[in-house]
Amino acid sequence: MSEQRATAESIERGGGLSVDELLASVTGVAAAPRPAAFPRDVEGVAAAIAAAAGRHLPEGELATDADFFNAGGTSLQAVDLVAELEAELGIEFDLDEVFADARPISLARRWADSAGVAPDHTKARPDDLKQMLADLALADRLPFLDVPEPLPPKRILLTGATGFLGSHMLLDLLRHSDAHVYCVVRAADEESAVARLGDALRSFRLPWSSELRRRVTVLPGDIREPRLGLTEQRWLALASEVDSVVGVAAAVDFLRGYQSLRSANVLGALTLAEFAATGRPKPLHHISSIAVFNEVGITAMGEDDPLAHADRLISGYDQTKWTAEVALRRARDHGLVVTALRPGGIGGHTKTGAHNPQDLSSGLLSIFARYRTVPGFRYLNAAPVDWVSRVAAAVVCEPDAWGFDYNLTGIPATLDDVVSDMALSGMHLRVQDWDEWRVETLARLEADPIPELAFMARVLQSPTALKLCEATLKGPAARADRTNALVEALELPPATVYSGQDQLKAFEELAEAGLARLPQKGDEPYLWFSETTEGFVGDAPCSMALTLSIASMYQLVRERRVDVTGEIVCPAVHAAPLTVESGDLWVRPEESIPLQDGLKHPLLRYHLRLRDADGGVWRLEGHKYSHVHWNVWRQCTTLTVEISREGSRFTGEVVVPRSSYVRDQIDGIKVNPRLTGREQRAAKLTWLAWFGMEMSRGLLPPFARAAADLLDLRRARATEEH
Repeated sequence: MSEQRATAESIERGGGLSVDELLASVTGVAAAPRPAAFPRDVEGVAAAIAAAAGRHLPEGELATDADFFNAGGTSLQAVDLVAELEAELGIEFDLDEVFADARPISLARRWADSAGVAPDHTKARPDDLKQMLADLALADRLPFLDVPEPLPPKRILLTGATGFLGSHMLLDLLRHSDAHVYCVVRAADEESAVARLGDALRSFRLPWSSELRRRVTVLPGDIREPRLGLTEQRWLALASEVDSVVGVAAAVDFLRGYQSLRSANVLGALTLAEFAATGRPKPLHHISSIAVFNEVGITAMGEDDPLAHADRLISGYDQTKWTAEVALRRARDHGLVVTALRPGGIGGHTKTGAHNPQDLSSGLLSIFARYRTVPGFRYLNAAPVDWVSRVAAAVVCEPDAWGFDYNLTGIPATLDDVVSDMALSGMHLRVQDWDEWRVETLARLEADPIPELAFMARVLQSPTALKLCEATLKGPAARADRTNALVEALELPPATVYSGQDQLKAFEELAEAGLARLPQKGDEPYLWFSETTEGFVGDAPCSMALTLSIASMYQLVRERRVDVTGEIVCPAVHAAPLTVESGDLWVRPEESIPLQDGLKHPLLRYHLRLRDADGGVWRLEGHKYSHVHWNVWRQCTTLTVEISREGSRFTGEVVVPRSSYVRDQIDGIKVNPRLTGREQRAAKLTWLAWFGMEMSRGLLPPFARAAADLLDLRRARATEEH
């Protein structure tokens, strides 16, 4: 299968095997000879294309005016279809033309009009612009409305609840309001719709209990169909019950063209506007996208700034989101209260790690982490899904917030932010020119195909999708003044940079799926320092010269563990020095759970594997404890040790000399020289702040316990009587 994918992607780039060689390599047999004659008229070519496309679809057939992708075709099947059309009909299609408009009749007309003419990937297609203008006029058919009652919603219609953002919004609407939610789910009947919704919620680590089910009505339907696929009677009844509409559903595909995405992203939004205008007026909350600004060279992306020029939007996804939002702006002129909510990249959940592997930002971050390279970009306008969902749900439930535009993009991350943040996490990134990065990334994805990143490979090979990436990575920072003011007024969690700490759980999920690579034991350390101790084991002197190192802050945050190497001189154990083969130091092991008396807490634990000069293997267990003693320095520097192997055991105590502590463990900190001077200083300060905080947390409990005992007068009286 990986060979087929690599071959298909080679064809998509316009090179590689010939069609005959392709079919031979895929099927194992030579290609059938091309027919001596084939239809040369538009209708005949359209019928031939439809017949070939039908072989790849679940229904087995495709009408000449139906879209291949809407009928169930995939991007990889489109690659196969292009190869088959050349083999069977002798007609060559640019794959980007298939993604732009996958209706057989449109492809046939394109062949007739532009045979042999290479498509222009720098301008919007004239046919798309014509259709966009026609779709904008559809909003003028809406009736003129009165203003809806400014009351928190009690019955909400929600589309897209099985998607990444929509599923989180469903839970937030239920958690933070008393509303009953009607979810339109694409399915054949109610039973399968309920099952599909439950499966989607569970896949994103979200609950689906009987209590939640009681407040949700699941409606089998489809936003691509008139009246959402509902009967007229059900449509009218629902319009009289519902008092708020939330449209999250959308087709998200960065390869497909406007015509292919239009029914879901444009006509679906207009259908929801029609529903909001049916019966009593209802506010419409439309999940748009920062993609409405995706014009290469745009200078500002504020909430009230002009959107991109329609003729400079190349990607079908950008075009449909732009058309839907502009059409709904026209609907505002008819009195419809429309709120446009524009997320940027939607990152993984900061607590559960749930993520959307098909999101462009998630795909880029996966590649950054996996290959440790990053293209030069200006900003990443991305925020975690839990923050985006919470703010969007708050807007839906707050009447004073209705009718405005909001950028739900968090605080944009700069290239320096991403590089520095990942370096402190132990993932050093190499910055490359955009073209160099793209070519190298594609080569790696071809050499070692990753199914979950196949969509990114196709994006990086598509001239049209590349324009979307260029606009995304080279655009300005999105400004969100209105959103920030609302967040502050409603006392919601403030926007932050979507940093490594926020991405931690998502990165773990990505690593488990084989997409990203987290720092591992044995990686090159980015920070290290010396620790020397002196003391006695048994009756003999003992000293240790250790090097403590960390490969990443991830290692500290998740494990509170430091790597240990070095040498131990202990004549009681062996006449020659013992080498530390491997070792770990845990800070506050077992969360500093107190020992039995409650006044002695584990502070540090050393576990070292030693080898002596004769090849013998020893184990060293060392402990530092915090307890009620006013000499805090001694607690932090005294280590009780046990060196043992089968049949032998030595115990003792060693101490870090006061004279060497500052010299070695503060002034002597070394940082990976590949980091810049500023990053090296930040690494030192981060380590010292983290370690100082952990030691403080470990030292405090015994004193707090002792103070509590002193203040317990009943215990004091009982002690006196005893």
